[in-house]
Amino acid sequence: MAGRPRSFDRDAALATAVELFWRTGYEGTSVAMLTSAMGVSPPSLYAAFGDKHHLFEEASARYFARTCEGLDRAVELPTARAAIERMLEDTARAHTGAATPPGCLMLTEPRLDAQREVLHQRIRDRLDRGVQDHELPSALDTDRLAAFLVAVMRGMSGCARDGGTTEDLRGIAETAMAAWPAAHRERA
Repeated sequence: MAGRPRSFDRDAALATAVELFWRTGYEGTSVAMLTSAMGVSPPSLYAAFGDKHHLFEEASARYFARTCEGLDRAVELPTARAAIERMLEDTARAHTGAATPPGCLMLTEPRLDAQREVLHQRIRDRLDRGVQDHELPSALDTDRLAAFLVAVMRGMSGCARDGGTTEDLRGIAETAMAAWPAAHRERA
């Protein structure tokens, strides 16, 4: 006997779950909150997603994929500085956009360390390319600078959650860019 077809839109349900986890965090989000927001019964939620943990994993993976689309556009800019400036500008706008909760799920949710590590690595890779292209000093500790930039973005997220404006976050980004290593060309 075939099961009854799902009576909800899975993509819409995931989008709702992302927003709820974003607003209240994994620990602060109950199954009752999820089913109410998604408009599904607990059995439907469990049938579609397994449990709260698996729903969170799928929702956060979807969120991270969207985040990486913006990062990918930024890192393809011609210089490392332009890439990081764009990334920080995008962060300021995204964290304060009216269409989404303030801040960033990936940067604030304790369970998403692995995603933050991927972000760190992708930033470090772009900085490494800047070193290879001689736009950054060869002695630059790109791992440390990438860690700093992730910390700046986490701070921007916290500021947005506390009511910071886009201009407040842009100020943080500008201050962070003041720490950018001076351009350096190595002698052949």
